[in-house]
Amino acid sequence: MIKANVWVDGEPCTVLPTDDRGLAYGDGVFETVKVVSGQMMLDGYHWDRLQTSCRQLGIDADIVFWQQTVSRFLADRATGILKMIVTRGSGGRGYNPKGCRSRLILSWHVLPEYPAAYWQKGVALYPCATVLGLQPSTAGLKHLNRLEQVVARSEWDDPRYAEGLLKDLNGNLIEGTMTNLFLVTSEGLWTPDLKMSGVAGVMRQWILDNMPQYGIKTQVSDISLDALQKASEVFVCNSVNGVWPVVAYADLQWAPGPVTRHVQSAVSGILNV
Repeated sequence: MIKANVWVDGEPCTVLPTDDRGLAYGDGVFETVKVVSGQMMLDGYHWDRLQTSCRQLGIDADIVFWQQTVSRFLADRATGILKMIVTRGSGGRGYNPKGCRSRLILSWHVLPEYPAAYWQKGVALYPCATVLGLQPSTAGLKHLNRLEQVVARSEWDDPRYAEGLLKDLNGNLIEGTMTNLFLVTSEGLWTPDLKMSGVAGVMRQWILDNMPQYGIKTQVSDISLDALQKASEVFVCNSVNGVWPVVAYADLQWAPGPVTRHVQSAVSGILNV
């Protein structure tokens, strides 16, 4: 029997109420999870972020039920992508969210296919003109309002670029359209501070948590174009694709270096890349 690839609140379903606040207002959050042999990669990080995001937005989170539902959903599945969307649920017209009951939407997707050269030789980043707004109350969250990323990704259709790089309104480098950014300097790994904008990826957090045990220092700070110019290595990452070395951005160039390769190796081990 073919298993349904979309569930809503624990049951196979292909429709969503038109008054769902995720559709009406982007009122919700989501996780994109790599699954290998039916097992979620970085599952603890994904569940922690989901729970934290719901708490910050005041969305009722039934984590135990959601975990049980995901376990049933993944049964007999092999390797692919699990997308977990949590919306605030259905509510009346208007912005007041009072009285809503959260809704869990699960969907199953094939793994994206990228050239092996992205991992081996590195990627070029497109200099996006779209800038990210500043909103500290939702910064870092993977909420459903991703229109900035959609607009930025629409800027190029040139196969030379695997990803784009975005700045915020203050000119700080923040992230890719689907990845987080890391610089290698004499002081270790630097990644942008996301207190005002951007998405705090789970792969980013895993690197921050685990690289010090390999003797690689990590630092979170504002990153300017000048800092990028002085970096000895650059890479981008996410929890599906792992680590891609960056070899070009605008008129800047780098080569995949030893620190990037070390991080790439460690990440590949936990993602089964």
